[in-house]
Amino acid sequence: MDQTTLLAIHDFECESLQVDWGHWAGHFRRNANRPFPEIRDPAFGLTRQTRCFVARSLAIFQLGEAGEGRIAKEIDSVSLFGVDENYREALKLFVREEGRHARILGDCVTQLGGELIQSNWTERLFRTGRRLLGIRLKLLVLLVAEVVGICFYRKLADKLPPGAIRKALMEIISDERKHLRFHAKFFGIRVRNEFSRLLFVFLWRALALAACASVLWDHRSTFQVLGVSFREAIAKFSKLTLVTERRITQWNSQVSEFREEPWFKYSGSAPDETEVVQ
Repeated sequence: MDQTTLLAIHDFECESLQVDWGHWAGHFRRNANRPFPEIRDPAFGLTRQTRCFVARSLAIFQLGEAGEGRIAKEIDSVSLFGVDENYREALKLFVREEGRHARILGDCVTQLGGELIQSNWTERLFRTGRRLLGIRLKLLVLLVAEVVGICFYRKLADKLPPGAIRKALMEIISDERKHLRFHAKFFGIRVRNEFSRLLFVFLWRALALAACASVLWDHRSTFQVLGVSFREAIAKFSKLTLVTERRITQWNSQVSEFREEPWFKYSGSAPDETEVVQ
């Protein structure tokens, strides 16, 4: 095959793997205009002990949601396949949306009678990992964090009585599902051969295992008072982890543009999380 033909095939493959990040930037811009939820009720129906443990867990996650601003600056100096100005804008808007989640969780903690915290070992673990790694691995850590967040918030919301706090968590879950798809697209266009697939699977499973173990240990008391078994939590986390992995490693060469699919629309209750990336 002559060089001209090879170059033409390469150009076609690169073009087919491009993602229209402008759609994602538009999505995040629209989300930024949403009214901020009012968290007024103190989760009636929960015992004082339960409120205490739930508040502590949400305070830990609040730290994580608020600690991702550095990557928004670093992306400006990065030159990678698939990273254009639209992606940079979308990533910055994603970070801003995570900041919104931190504010929401902060209000939830306050209404539950808890206090915000300045540091926690699991949050330091995630933050240190992001700072020590290159941009792609930092984004992989964020992808793992989305899986953790979806599973944890959903388990928590399922156990809370109807009210403002549960509704706020469901809104965050809806956002996190879209975040998962956003980051999955970034990695999907990079898994283009067997070596990259094996490398991704190795790193993905190692990070996911570490994240799952640390979260289960740190929030074990919350799971206990809410009646969530470790086996149940591990099963939910493992299922979404493997579905996300399969979606990325089996990415179609014709990457579809962002679109609102039926399962993708928030209707007040979250669908099964395994549908997120299918």
